Amino acid sequence: MQTDPPLGPADELIDGQPPKQPQEPSAPNPRPRRATARFMLSHPLHMLSLGFGSGLSPFAPGTFGTLFAWASFIVLSRYLTVTEWGLLIAFGFVGGIALCGFTAKKLGIDDPSPVVWDEIVAFWLVLLMVTPATLTEQLWAFIVFRFFDMVKPPPIGYFDRRLKGGFGIMFDDLVAAFFTLLVIALWRMSV
Repeated sequence: MQTDPPLGPADELIDGQPPKQPQEPSAPNPRPRRATARFMLSHPLHMLSLGFGSGLSPFAPGTFGTLFAWASFIVLSRYLTVTEWGLLIAFGFVGGIALCGFTAKKLGIDDPSPVVWDEIVAFWLVLLMVTPATLTEQLWAFIVFRFFDMVKPPPIGYFDRRLKGGFGIMFDDLVAAFFTLLVIALWRMSV
């Protein structure tokens, strides 16, 4: 059996070049950042994804984002037709995939709670579908939507865990809106 002699310093060079060192994989996310007013104002997309500041609430930012959606729906309904609402919601969902993903990446968190654009678009959809509705009926829609968005019963929780990026952020709230509308439809049928 023949053994090779131990390598010396000159033997470590390959074609006159030192051997390549294995590179460490780069970290997928930077260190998580906190969403602040300064962060929100640093880019127009952050302003949208953080719900014009409603997502900066220190507690229950999703609830404050949904309240913002409710208030903005009441104001904008004076100016928008049903068709225009439908287009706004459709573009809001598709655009939300990019803007929520962008802000989440900058924050270094997969689905940051201050990102509330998903709640805004989803609750606009709920309100559009239940209109005309009394203030009490809108309040019940708000409560049911917040239940599905916070508790995330199946299959909402499944989508929340499995889908990542901007699409995942937006999609689980769309499913919560669907279940909210289903509950409202069943309630209206039973009354």
